[in-house]
Amino acid sequence: MATSEVAIRGEKEKPIPAACGEIAESKPAGPEEHEIDFVTLGMFIIDDIEYLPPTPPVKDILGGAGTYSALGARLWSPPPRSGSLGWIVDKGSDFPPGLDTLITSWGTSVLMRETPERLTTRGWNGYDDRQNRAFKYLTPKKRLTAEDLTPELLASRTFHLICSPKRCRELVLEIKDKRSDLPAPICNGQEEVRDGAGDQQGIKENGGDDAPSNQLPKPIFIWEPVPDLCTPDELLNCTNVLPLIDVMSPNHAELAGFMGDDGLDPETGEISTRAIERSCEQLLGSMPLQSFSIVVRAGEKGCYLARNGGRKRTNKNKSTKGKKGKKPSALLHGMLSPDTDMEALFAGLLQDPEGSIAREEIEVDPGVERWIPAYHTNSYEGDESTPATDEQLADGETPSEKKKKGKVVDPTGGGNTFLGGLAVALARGKNLEEAAAWGSVAASFAIEQVGMPILAQDAEGRETWNDVRVEDRFEEFKTRLAFSC
Repeated sequence: MATSEVAIRGEKEKPIPAACGEIAESKPAGPEEHEIDFVTLGMFIIDDIEYLPPTPPVKDILGGAGTYSALGARLWSPPPRSGSLGWIVDKGSDFPPGLDTLITSWGTSVLMRETPERLTTRGWNGYDDRQNRAFKYLTPKKRLTAEDLTPELLASRTFHLICSPKRCRELVLEIKDKRSDLPAPICNGQEEVRDGAGDQQGIKENGGDDAPSNQLPKPIFIWEPVPDLCTPDELLNCTNVLPLIDVMSPNHAELAGFMGDDGLDPETGEISTRAIERSCEQLLGSMPLQSFSIVVRAGEKGCYLARNGGRKRTNKNKSTKGKKGKKPSALLHGMLSPDTDMEALFAGLLQDPEGSIAREEIEVDPGVERWIPAYHTNSYEGDESTPATDEQLADGETPSEKKKKGKVVDPTGGGNTFLGGLAVALARGKNLEEAAAWGSVAASFAIEQVGMPILAQDAEGRETWNDVRVEDRFEEFKTRLAFSC
């Protein structure tokens, strides 16, 4: 099949400072000049969305797991860092020109592929009164593989995969194999290798055990299971893939599907936080010696983070000065006698050559078990005692009903956007909890409207989405979470 490939960046880009001083100003450049932080193998799909009456359906909406995860990473990557994000768009003969313009405006290292002999992948989305999503393809889908990744994209720090457990295993192994064959210049220069929780593991370059000959560091793999294969029959395949990835991120229903449950509270019918915690405990317990994280996306409940802890032995009083001598205990000879000073004897056993007490300490990593709230809750800043306006009454919407609805307009893509934000945070050295906060803030922009949030600039030339700076929203969110950058 003939396909033409074009990597696209935006034309008008201004360097914009990000939170915590992460982004340094530089001139925008092509993807080959960027260190790639994030790549998604999620598909590009044009969505048609149907809601419950009286809300009318919408068509030709930019969508798909790949698109929304790219959005999540893009929200945290103003130019010039927008070029560090890679994703793939296959344009069929029916591709709307307006979407082309929108994609280009993001300024990412997107790989646009012309495929005029086929139709663009299209999907239908429907929601019930509990926001449960139904989905089906309207045109043949085009699945992405490791073969679709250019050398620059293969060198990414993180990979977002959305697939079955078996397919995830295949993709991880294929990507690792292809990375090992990359020439030395295709290297991001990333020195610190971090696990799925974003915790520093050490240096993998220059001869590290897992480092390929081109000195690329170990990538971070984030796996999002596909809903139709989250069943008890697939649980064994799921546990088999866990040692190969860094983060597994199902939503609450997908996690419950693996466990043969519905994940709901039998009394209220709402998402059961206890069921989520119990399922994560079981999965982590099945792999007690493995270092991976589970991030469960639970809609209005937020997300639950779970990671196994561990321990390592350290000697904090280890001397590095001068010649290494023997411990006093090694100088003791002979047997005990009635006049032996036992206090001096045991003091000698505990002292190093410099006379300090030598203790072997065990540094314990407690792991992670924490809920991170959703940015948008069902709260609405309004007074229920305020009389309803004529417009509200005409629409059948009272202040109380508006309070329940909040700012969530359309949940489509919220989970994928969350994972894009989480992935790019891990790529930039954040720990699991802060990365989840990045994801929650990113998801908040995705669900405030149908389709994509609006990219613009404020009066000072700083980037905004839906008239809000991402950094400002994050600073406000951090006050709820009680942690700092």
